[in-house]
Amino acid sequence: MPQLLTVRVKRRDGRPIRIWVPVLPVVLVLSPVVVLAVLGAAVACLVYRIDVVRALGTGWRIVSALPGTRFDIEQGRTGVLVAIR
Repeated sequence: MPQLLTVRVKRRDGRPIRIWVPVLPVVLVLSPVVVLAVLGAAVACLVYRIDVVRALGTGWRIVSALPGTRFDIEQGRTGVLVAIR
C-alpha cells in the first residue's frame, strides 16, 4: 500500500509549492467512504455478472502497484508533479 503522496506545483513565477500527504491517515478518515465504494463495486460486479472476488483482487493489485509511480504534467510555465511512495 502506498505510504506517502508528494505533490509539487511549480507556479508561473517559478516558485514551487510542495505538499506531503500521508496515505494511511487519509484512508482511515475516509474509511466509511471506502467501505461504501467497495460495496458499490461489488453490487456493480453482480449486476454486470463479473466475479466479485476476482475484481476486488485486481483492484487491490492495482493499489499495491502504485508505490513508485510519478505523474509529471507541464503546460507553459506551470507544472505539477505527483509522486507516490
